[in-house]
Amino acid sequence: MKKIILLFLTIILVSCKKENVDKVIIRDTLFTHQSLNENRKMENLISKALKKEQNAIIEITKFPDGGAAGYYDLGYILTQIIYRIGENDFYKILKEIPKSERNGFEELIAVGLEYGDNDYNGEMDNKRIETEFPKLFEILNK
Repeated sequence: MKKIILLFLTIILVSCKKENVDKVIIRDTLFTHQSLNENRKMENLISKALKKEQNAIIEITKFPDGGAAGYYDLGYILTQIIYRIGENDFYKILKEIPKSERNGFEELIAVGLEYGDNDYNGEMDNKRIETEFPKLFEILNK
């Protein structure tokens, strides 16, 4: 009986969705509308992006967000990753991505800066890509 209870508890703990992946927050709307499989995929993409894997960063920009507030939440994930790995390293990654694959980056970064809480003070940041990430703004507007 104890083995069954332990197995049941293990399954429950393993199958729960994550709202936080290595301190990168998946906000409400995106999190709520994710299936367990989508959440696991996002978790994997965030982990790889923090290790500066180009393909993971590209895939995050293409991740199904459900539109509206989910899109803002996806932008917030991207800006958290940029802050964590640094603008210079993110710039190097973007430089290697073909221009055709860079579509959507600027818009996601812009909404992540404007509506995200990247300083974790409980308020939207209302920052602009031009001033917060000038190198990224430059490469995305070439």
